Amino acid sequence: MPEEAEVSKQASREDEQTAARRAGERARTARWDLDIAVFLFAVLIIVIILLFQDIGIEVVAPVAIFGLAMVWLVGWRRGRELYQSFYDEELSKLRQAAKKVADKETVEEKVQKALRERGR
Repeated sequence: MPEEAEVSKQASREDEQTAARRAGERARTARWDLDIAVFLFAVLIIVIILLFQDIGIEVVAPVAIFGLAMVWLVGWRRGRELYQSFYDEELSKLRQAAKKVADKETVEEKVQKALRERGR
């Protein structure tokens, strides 16, 4: 019985690691969506307009740095939110799959037991 608990714990840890890996991959892919791209493009346009207006680099550089920092911050926040939702989703999928396998094994064990009893 203690061996089954240890196997169950290890399977649970493996499920959590698999869910974390899959969620991380999905979150990295989805983090940079269209909203962030449009915002980054807007920052680029503002910087170009400021440069064409002969505004000094002392003003343009902080505007560009602030814009890039905001893009990074928004992307990071979005990635963190997506990671958590994807993690929960992946973990749920893995647990449902494990439950189906466990149920299937239980049915198979019952059939084998019935066959053994019938053979006696």
